[in-house]
Amino acid sequence: MLNHEITSVVGKYTKRRRIGRGPGSGHGKTCGRGHKGSGSRAGSTAFSLFEGGQMPLFRKLPKRGFSNFNFAVPCEIVNICQLERFEDGSVIGLEQLSDAGLIHSNSSRVKILGKGDLTKKLQVTAHKYSKSAEQKIVALGGSANLVKKSG
Repeated sequence: MLNHEITSVVGKYTKRRRIGRGPGSGHGKTCGRGHKGSGSRAGSTAFSLFEGGQMPLFRKLPKRGFSNFNFAVPCEIVNICQLERFEDGSVIGLEQLSDAGLIHSNSSRVKILGKGDLTKKLQVTAHKYSKSAEQKIVALGGSANLVKKSG
């Protein structure tokens, strides 16, 4: 390689290892898998946290806390102050929230929270409400309805 041939592209792409192409390639015969054992067989995968037989770190460390990950029902959150953009007396459902860009889709579960102030009478339909949000909506003469379950 000469000086004028060196560019930012040089060394960017590594050549693919051509395995099983004879002894001259350096990756012939056993193809880099060694001799015998499970590592030489097809479909072998090592447990990613295996430490050669010594007590693994994740088993040494204490287990603490609780994770509700498997059972948690994710909700999209909309605050009361975000409902100010709608007109006074309007009916707000999942479609209206989605069109306004407050939730991702109509199929999302929605919870209305009480952050901020509301000055308009609205009829809101959502899956859940915080106590403060429900109180603020009802105090202005509006209504906080729950989404009816289909099925």
